[in-house]
Amino acid sequence: MARAKRQVKRVAQVEVAPWRFYTVAALLLVLGCVLVFRIVFIQVLDVERGYTFLQKAGDQRAVRSETIHAHRGMIADRNGEPLAISTPVMAISATPVNMSLTDEQLGQLAKALGKSKASLADKLKRYEGRQYVSLGRHLLPSQVAKVKALKLKGVYQEREYQRFYPAGEVVAQLLGLTRRKDDKGQSGLEMAYDHWLAAANGRKRVLQDLHGKRVRELGEGDPAKAGKDLFLSVDLRLQTKVYQILSQALEANKAKAGSITILDVATGEVLAMVNLPAVNPNNRRSLDISAMRNRAVTDMFEPGSTVKPFTIAAAIQSGEFEPDAVLDTHPGHITIGRKVLVDPVNYRDLDLRGILRKSSQVGISKIAMSMDHSIIQTMFQEVGFGESTNIGFPGESSGLMPKRSRWRDIERANFAFGYGFNVTNLQLAQAYLVLANNGVLKPLSLLRTDEPVQGRRVMDADVARVVSDMLRSVTEKGGTGTKARIEGYNVAGKTGTVHKQAKGKRGYAGDRYFALFAGMVPAENPRVVAVVTIDEPGGENYGGGSVAAPVFASVMKDALRLLNVPPQTDAAVAKFPAAFSSEAG
Repeated sequence: MARAKRQVKRVAQVEVAPWRFYTVAALLLVLGCVLVFRIVFIQVLDVERGYTFLQKAGDQRAVRSETIHAHRGMIADRNGEPLAISTPVMAISATPVNMSLTDEQLGQLAKALGKSKASLADKLKRYEGRQYVSLGRHLLPSQVAKVKALKLKGVYQEREYQRFYPAGEVVAQLLGLTRRKDDKGQSGLEMAYDHWLAAANGRKRVLQDLHGKRVRELGEGDPAKAGKDLFLSVDLRLQTKVYQILSQALEANKAKAGSITILDVATGEVLAMVNLPAVNPNNRRSLDISAMRNRAVTDMFEPGSTVKPFTIAAAIQSGEFEPDAVLDTHPGHITIGRKVLVDPVNYRDLDLRGILRKSSQVGISKIAMSMDHSIIQTMFQEVGFGESTNIGFPGESSGLMPKRSRWRDIERANFAFGYGFNVTNLQLAQAYLVLANNGVLKPLSLLRTDEPVQGRRVMDADVARVVSDMLRSVTEKGGTGTKARIEGYNVAGKTGTVHKQAKGKRGYAGDRYFALFAGMVPAENPRVVAVVTIDEPGGENYGGGSVAAPVFASVMKDALRLLNVPPQTDAAVAKFPAAFSSEAG
């Protein structure tokens, strides 16, 4: 004890030299200044590997950029009914660099995502070290809930959008599709107006901890911009009725396919465009891409007798035939070259109206043979055959108009009654729109417009009116299109029954037909034009008058009702006088 006290006393007696004290104090002061200078050098002065470098390095470890998904614009019908919308769905993503899954967790995650364990493991291995990888898109809420319940490190959920088509197959070929991976237009109007409908996704910065968990948002880098809405000219109510009627017609006639186009006479708008067979675009797994084509715009066919009115119009407009001209069709057939063209019966003397009413091949052939061929060809081209309608639909066909320096007589005759060239359903509807507008060719539109549009005159107004009046006789007693008649309205139109070309052979098949009817209602002051094409009817009846004409009548009834067009015939005026009074408007 005494010894310890002596040691403490001896230590207490040690004296520190002043110079040592000041030396240590100076060193500590210098070290402090150096430390302060170093801090200022790194975090204040913008030098190499200074605060900018450190801040960037820190951001690379903790700050992430995430996508802000924006929705694509809606496509709606003329009344605002949605036809294509983007619905919010969830996706699962991961940060592989921060993931550390056990074998059991990997199996649970794969099961929740509906994937195999091996494929998920392979994907995570391929993206090992990455900051982002998508594990699943457009997932069901139940799948997202299962993944969320696992509470796995480095696995996140995010919102995105999926395209949905409420009307399904009714407007499938018209609207087209978007790509699932980026929601860009892939076909149809989705592709044609992608620049208008497309959304611009935004970006936002978020701060994450060492485990990849979001701490807070640091604000948007780029704001998201939603796509703009598009309003079509079609009326979903009419489109749906036409779809139902055409479906029943194809089933009843055992037909291969069919198309119907309905146009507004004043505006050139497409009020309905239906094609069958069709598929549901919402079911991508069983989607048949070939059934997604818009046949009314892309498929070509020989129009047959539906172009005879334009041959008559060319004959009258040329001045070589008067509207009341009479031709002798006796003995009911005519030989041109090696070909014999035959009428069903010997009609003997027929005026131009009668030639259309009976659809006489002999009468039309005699007209064609008596004129310069260029007169008829020019008329066909003027009403739009052989040229695109410029409606703006992807993949639209321009048809096929032959250009020959010399025409054989049989080629001239065939051309006059609709063989030897090709048109589309839409082109034929546009041509009849010329007659309905008294000789004016109007541009067509798939977008809604509220004002009548201007066109260019391609046919004398008087000629168009005379030919339109002649077409009324086609649906009257003795005509080929009586089944196109609509009670209370006068119908002007023309039937067509076309032999299809033989598969792999020259010439035409004897048992494969294309049935057509094209016309306008009401005949006196047309409001709508429609073309019905039925491909390969397989029942007992196959002609345009028996197959396509009744379909025309059915769809036009609904069109007239939706457009509030009152009955026009004298009998209807007597039956419904109030509808025609001045007060009724």
